[in-house]
Amino acid sequence: MTSRYPAIAADIAKLFAARDTHAVEVAVLQPADPFLDMAGEDLRRRIFLTESETGRALCLRPEFTIPVCLDHIASQAGTPRRYSYLGEVFRQRREGGNEFFQAGIEDLGDRDTAAADARSLADAHALLTLALPGQALAVTLGDQTVFEAVLAALGLPRGWRMRLARAFGSALADLANPPRNSQLSGPVATLVLDGDVESLAAHIAGGMEEAGLSASAGRSPSDIARRLIEKAELRSVRLSNEAFSALKGFLAIDVPLNSAAQALESFASGAGLSLGAALDNFAARARAIEAHGLPTADIHYDAAFGRPLDYYTGLVFEIAAKRVERPLAGGGRYDRLLTLLGAKTPIPGVGFSVWLDRIEALREKAK
Repeated sequence: MTSRYPAIAADIAKLFAARDTHAVEVAVLQPADPFLDMAGEDLRRRIFLTESETGRALCLRPEFTIPVCLDHIASQAGTPRRYSYLGEVFRQRREGGNEFFQAGIEDLGDRDTAAADARSLADAHALLTLALPGQALAVTLGDQTVFEAVLAALGLPRGWRMRLARAFGSALADLANPPRNSQLSGPVATLVLDGDVESLAAHIAGGMEEAGLSASAGRSPSDIARRLIEKAELRSVRLSNEAFSALKGFLAIDVPLNSAAQALESFASGAGLSLGAALDNFAARARAIEAHGLPTADIHYDAAFGRPLDYYTGLVFEIAAKRVERPLAGGGRYDRLLTLLGAKTPIPGVGFSVWLDRIEALREKAK
């Protein structure tokens, strides 16, 4: 671990204190299963894994959202509660070091989702404005709830949401012309066809044991089984030409936030779809963002935009310096995450993190 905190760290801590957050520190060594099960393929393949002496799968902390949520559940703290953090995370990266600092806020338990979403975006924007004074910022946001509402209205199963978010171009082609099932071995093909997750997982676990593979080195047998069955179900889906055209039209929406609600209403009306509460909540959030004084004309809504973490359920966003490709901040809403991590009652959540190494590089360049 490096010990040199970013030069801006003290100013960030003051900003977090002024925004009524509880500073929290979480362990560097974390249980690996929550990240392997919930974080998504992009992060999963970058994690540094190890094992305890009892064989429990562990990893170096690759991000803060899941550890902060686990600590909140363990502490049995009340909500609403806002946590802030600043520390190192560890990921394999093609560019930059594998150890780098992140800072952010996790906002848990606020039932006014429009207000909490807008506050999270405003907090991230304020941090970047503090760290990079005078730097023009570009904000891109998406909405998983609106995306799911469109897919549901078109009759698509939920599994298509993540597939479209990752690579909607190739996925759209598969919806128009579903590929033939890949060749699976006889027993596996039968278990997949039957949708028998438990038996398929046991079969996969036996094969891994025979091959000398550790189940802690990646996806669990149960996760592999669920994904195989899901893929088989998705291959059976084919959109009509009309629905396919409507989905392409939706994914092409990329407009300033101040005209996004109207664009969505026009799309839904033209396609004969009802987006219901998802559209109402989108409009309420847009108004709440505007109330924070953020430049909504410079914030773009991109219907095809998603972030590579599986736990997001609503708002997703990234903020970048204009004419700089890599984002400086990213975040979103994760209302199902805490229940999946063991909370006894549902706890809504939204948060963001910033890449402090990227911010420092821009600060050095500006000198």
